[in-house]
Amino acid sequence: MLKKNDIGPQAYRDAMAHFAGHVHVVTTDGSAGRRGATVIAACSVSDTPPTILVCLDRENPKNEPFAKNGRFALNALASDQEALSVGFSGLTGLPVEERFALAEWDMISTGAPTLKGALAVFDCELIDTKDLATHRVLFGKVTGLRIGDNLRPLIYHDRGYHAL
Repeated sequence: MLKKNDIGPQAYRDAMAHFAGHVHVVTTDGSAGRRGATVIAACSVSDTPPTILVCLDRENPKNEPFAKNGRFALNALASDQEALSVGFSGLTGLPVEERFALAEWDMISTGAPTLKGALAVFDCELIDTKDLATHRVLFGKVTGLRIGDNLRPLIYHDRGYHAL
C-alpha cells in the first residue's frame, strides 16, 4: 500500500529540480510595453494548427504585458546563450532595456521581439490564457517560425545549466 504524505512547496520544488527542461526566453512588445523572461515551462500543444503553451508567474505584475499585448515569441536557447538566460531570469535585476541589449533581435510576424541566433523561434498570436494557482498559461497560435542552426540546446536541471 502506498503511503500518502503532505507535499509542501519546498519538497515539490526539490522533486521538480530533477526535471530537465529546455531553456527559453519568451518576449512580447506592444501597447502594454516590452517584456522578456526566462522560462522552462513551455511545450507544443498541437501541430494543426501549430500551437504552443508557456507558463508564467502570474503573481509578478511585470508579466502582465504578455496577456495585454496579445502576442509573444518563444525563443529556444543554445548552450552558448546561458548569459542571456541569466539576464532575462530576473535574478540580476536588469531593467528591460539592458536585458534586450544582451542580444540581437528582429521581428517575424506579430511584432514580438525574436532572437537572432536562437535554435528555434515560435512567433505567436495569443489565443487563450488559463490562470491556475500561481501561474498563467499562455496559449499561442504560431504565425511565424524560424529554425536556427542545429546547435546544442541549453538545458536546466538540478538548479543549474547544462548542454545536451
